Amino acid sequence: AFTQSVGTLLDNCKDIGLNRVIVQVRPFADAIYKTDKFPWSHIITGVQGKDPGYDPFAIFVSEAHARGLAIEAWFNPYRIRLNGKTPETLADNSIATQHPEWVKTVGDGMYLNPASAAVRAYIIDGVCEVVQNYDIDGVQFDDYFYPTTNADFDAAEFAAEGKGNTLAEWRRENVNTLVKETYAAIKALRPELVFGISPQGNNDNNYNEQYSDVRLWLQTPGYVDYVMPQL
Repeated sequence: AFTQSVGTLLDNCKDIGLNRVIVQVRPFADAIYKTDKFPWSHIITGVQGKDPGYDPFAIFVSEAHARGLAIEAWFNPYRIRLNGKTPETLADNSIATQHPEWVKTVGDGMYLNPASAAVRAYIIDGVCEVVQNYDIDGVQFDDYFYPTTNADFDAAEFAAEGKGNTLAEWRRENVNTLVKETYAAIKALRPELVFGISPQGNNDNNYNEQYSDVRLWLQTPGYVDYVMPQL
C-alpha cells in the first residue's frame, strides 16, 4: 500500500513537470529509513522506534528513479522534539536519552546543541550514512537552525567559547561550521551530489533569529550548491 501511494504521488509529480523530489528522512533525530543509528520515525507508524517492517525511503528512491525523477534526502539537523506531542513519546534509543548533555530545551521542544562539536559529528555521520547507502542525488537541510534568540539557551557555552564575539556572531559561526563540514563530508564521499538548504524566505529572520548566514553560504565556495527558500 505504501509503494502504491508513493507511486501515485510521484506520478503526479512527473505529470505536472517536476524533475526532482525532496523527501524528509530525519524529522526529529529519527529516521524513515533502515538504520541502527537512529530510532524509526513516528511519522511512519505513529510511534517513534516502531519498525514498520519495510524501508520507506528505499521505496521512494526506487520509485523516483524508475520515473526519471531525481531525489534528495531532507534532514532537520537539530530538532528532536517540536513540543510535548510531536513526537508524543521518544524512543529508548533517542539521542535525548543516549546523550542528554547534547540536548537543549525551548519550552516543550528539544534540540541538539549547535555549539557542540560532538553534535556536529553526530549529524554529519547520519548524513553520510544515507549518502553511502542510498542512490540519492542530493542532500538538503531544513530551515530549523537555532530555535530561539534567548541568551539563556546556551549561556554557559557562550561564556566559555565566545572568544570576544557577540552572541549572534558566535551562534552564526556554529551553524556555518556545521554547514561547511557537512558539505565537505558529502563531497568527499560522492562529489556529484548536490547539497542545498531551504531557509525561510525572510533573510533578516534567517540571519537574526535563526543565526543562519545565507548570504555567506551563497557568496563563499564550500558551503552549499544551492539555496531554495521556503516561501
